[in-house]
Amino acid sequence: MKKKLLALSISLASALTPNLLHAEANSNTGKEKAAACAGCHGEDGNSMVSTFPKLAQQHSSYLIKELKAFKTGTRVNAMMNPLAMGLSDQDIEDIAAYYSSKKISANTLPTLAVDEEDDEQADADPNKAAKSDINQLIAEGSDLYRNGDIKREVSACIACHGPFGEGNKPAAFPAIKSQHADYLIKTLNDFKSGERSNNPENMMHMIAKKMTEQEINSVSYYISMMKP
Repeated sequence: MKKKLLALSISLASALTPNLLHAEANSNTGKEKAAACAGCHGEDGNSMVSTFPKLAQQHSSYLIKELKAFKTGTRVNAMMNPLAMGLSDQDIEDIAAYYSSKKISANTLPTLAVDEEDDEQADADPNKAAKSDINQLIAEGSDLYRNGDIKREVSACIACHGPFGEGNKPAAFPAIKSQHADYLIKTLNDFKSGERSNNPENMMHMIAKKMTEQEINSVSYYISMMKP
């Protein structure tokens, strides 16, 4: 009797193995499934348009969470919602595995426009003035990222996103290092206005609503210049 039960157990395990293997995320299959995403996010997840996010090297846990939010409509985007609705859970996991396996690209130092009427230094050397302004902005962003603003109750980004912008995979907190500054600025403003709210306990809205335009810009530029 014991031998028969053992044989039955082995037989069942063998029959289930292919299904278990199939359920595992496959980055190679994900590359094929992500072909439709390349137009906005780049073939390797490094988008060339600064208002579209880079997906390369992003935690699969976060990508899965966001794609499912687009699919259910808890995160609204006119382009992403219909695309996500056509994806199965397996498709989502494979696509997430593909993008998480790619390396995010570095950004070049951005150039800010200088108001020549208000900046005497700009009259003498506009390029030098612009570089000075962006470096000052990044320095302010660095301080806010690491220390927050205690007086205005703005939490430090480092608490959830890590000292190097690496995020937190188990908690599905996104990696944000080397992300496009323009996309980060838009995202923070969306959280601030309440247009986007699909995060635990609406935490990002509670933080962003207390941030000034200057703070949003400075921390976004700082994050964009974090090394990949």
